Amino acid sequence: MIEHIRGSLGEAQVALNRLIESEDTLRAIDQAGLVLANCFEARGHVYSCGNGGSMCDAMHFAEELSGRFRKNRPALGAIAMGDGAHITCTGNDFGFEHVFSRFIEAQGRKDDVLLAISTSGTSKNVILATEQALSIGMNVISLTGKPDSALGKLSTIDICTPGGKFADRVQELHIKVIHILIELVERRLFQETYE
Repeated sequence: MIEHIRGSLGEAQVALNRLIESEDTLRAIDQAGLVLANCFEARGHVYSCGNGGSMCDAMHFAEELSGRFRKNRPALGAIAMGDGAHITCTGNDFGFEHVFSRFIEAQGRKDDVLLAISTSGTSKNVILATEQALSIGMNVISLTGKPDSALGKLSTIDICTPGGKFADRVQELHIKVIHILIELVERRLFQETYE
């Protein structure tokens, strides 16, 4: 089993090295950090969504911003669309594909930001949320795992992190990107927390 462990870590290392070497992806991350910081500076809100593990990442992203990341600083308006009552009500009445778009329709405002997470880039409910967000003038940052995905093509900024054959490697890269995005926001808005 040790060889399987070593092999898994080796796959993760290869995927991370590919990300580190992709200048286009690094520029997209930097650009996304600026869009997020500008939104928060203007007292806007950032919404996040995804399915399964991607919803867990969406929730982690939001709580690190509204709560605390590394050091104390003012809370930021970040909300994951994970309310179980909303999801089950909307899923029951309109269909699961509308659970996120209805939330954006209710809460989103021009110049807010949506962080849309889908390892495949094909999740229908995430795509519909993206379309809704764009229709009201929001910016959309997507985290995907396949180049030229439907979600990536729609987004204002697509951060694509191919990780191999399976979604778990992509998710491992997504959480790294999420932490970097939070750090970029803090460095732009609360530089004193890094001194």
